[in-house]
Amino acid sequence: MSLSNSATPSQAWPRRAIAVLARYGLILALLFVFAIFSVATPTFLTPGNLQSILVNNFTLLAIVSIAMTFAVSSGGIDLSVGTAVDFASFAFVSLVLAGQPVALAVLAGLAAGAAVGAFNAVLISGIGVSPFLATLGTLFIGRSLQQLLTNGGNPVYLPPTGVPEAFRFLGHGAIAGVPVPLIIAIVIIAAAATLFARTRFGRVVLSIGIQPSVVRYSGIRLRSHVAITLILVGFIAAIAGLILTATVTVYIPFSGNAFLLNAIGATFIGTTLSPLGRPNVAGTVLGVLLLSIVANGLLLTGLNFYWQQVGTGVLIFAVLAFSFVNRKAGGA
Repeated sequence: MSLSNSATPSQAWPRRAIAVLARYGLILALLFVFAIFSVATPTFLTPGNLQSILVNNFTLLAIVSIAMTFAVSSGGIDLSVGTAVDFASFAFVSLVLAGQPVALAVLAGLAAGAAVGAFNAVLISGIGVSPFLATLGTLFIGRSLQQLLTNGGNPVYLPPTGVPEAFRFLGHGAIAGVPVPLIIAIVIIAAAATLFARTRFGRVVLSIGIQPSVVRYSGIRLRSHVAITLILVGFIAAIAGLILTATVTVYIPFSGNAFLLNAIGATFIGTTLSPLGRPNVAGTVLGVLLLSIVANGLLLTGLNFYWQQVGTGVLIFAVLAFSFVNRKAGGA
């Protein structure tokens, strides 16, 4: 009788269990925190609070995190997504105050965000600067420019009569009872998922993040794809900037940077949903939802703001560490 190297059923099931935990640890963490806050705070499950999670916590962070997912999928990172958010907001507010049509102001905002991405593309694809250093430099430059343009970082307010109803609808309107900002976020999520799954461009971007040398030797224009991806990152972040402006009717310098760390966290938390540990849209969305629930739940408990940040950081570390340990134990 020949000897077999395959594991017996009693030995195989722990490995299968570990593999399941590694693959679905994010979903389990999401269910866990949802259950914890449902018990700990009586108002957590109220319809008003659940809508607040989706509109106030989830929507803008989801859009910025999708932008970050594109950057990380291409093998880099973008520390300047907040700068794209801010520049889009500033461009829109400036043109509205100058008496320009709102449609032109919206286009200017989108162009300003895309310009941030284009600047990164020149540094990374054109000159060859590493994504981390290039986007970090853009972050610092963007911060300095905002200080110069606003006399040290003063907010720029839109007068109540200066915001057209069509634009106000972007931040506060609803279609069939669903808030417009949430609808826009869902459309962006669906478009990103389709692009990665169904288009050649999306598959090339994912391939660049996994094996750039193979992509280069295949004759694919790697630098062009990276440049387009960076411009797309800035464009998507600009949409978040416009929605933010439509919601609060004011440009606040550096406000976009508030999304940066959570967008990075959500994107890398989302990699735990992939068997290969790669960025993916579904994982990013679940990561955003997890962070949104935690932020809302900790706020309802009355915890100090700074401890909320500690709790969020510990959660990100725990999910990533749990996935890494399980993958290593499972031989992934």
